[in-house]
Amino acid sequence: MSALEYCLLMVLMTLATFLTRSFFFLLGGAVKMPEWLQHALRYAPAAALAAILAPDLLASGGTLLAPWTNIKLMAAIVAVLFFLITRHMLGTLVVGMICFTALRLLLV
Repeated sequence: MSALEYCLLMVLMTLATFLTRSFFFLLGGAVKMPEWLQHALRYAPAAALAAILAPDLLASGGTLLAPWTNIKLMAAIVAVLFFLITRHMLGTLVVGMICFTALRLLLV
């Protein structure tokens, strides 16, 4: 591809990204989403986070790990329990990382 084609590609990709991400802002209040769709979209961030975290917590190298040998999963469970008890986000990160490091040093 030539330099001109690369520039054209970047401009078109920028335009496509801008239009798809700002679609509802550009329309303003002209289009109203149905209540059921607004309710369903409330769960989108949690679903996206689960989709990102689940493969890393449950598998290694494309193979599913047994829960009792998976130190990432054990540390995540401890961190979730800590958060449910305290509701302290920074403490959850610290406890999860301490637990992961301790398990990694003890078991591996």
